[in-house]
Amino acid sequence: MIKKDKLSLLTKKTNVIKIRKNIDNIDLKILKLLSLRRGQVVKITKLKTKKEIVDKKRIDSMLKNLVYKGKILKIEPYIVLNIWRAMISSFIKFEKSKI
Repeated sequence: MIKKDKLSLLTKKTNVIKIRKNIDNIDLKILKLLSLRRGQVVKITKLKTKKEIVDKKRIDSMLKNLVYKGKILKIEPYIVLNIWRAMISSFIKFEKSKI
């Protein structure tokens, strides 16, 4: 019985390690996508004035669309909203520092 419990714990630990490695790989992909997004933000910053940086209508429309698409992908709306609000806020700060 003890051996079975130890094997079960070892299997669980191995699975946790594999899943964490998968998460790390996904995180790297997300970072690469953020880098691509940053590049586009740099380009658009060259076309905007400081008061054109924050476009509330666009932000509201983006968030609504992303929540809708997130639901299709089985992602809870609060996850989508929290991540994109943080990202938008960060990129607004970045844009303001460039203009």
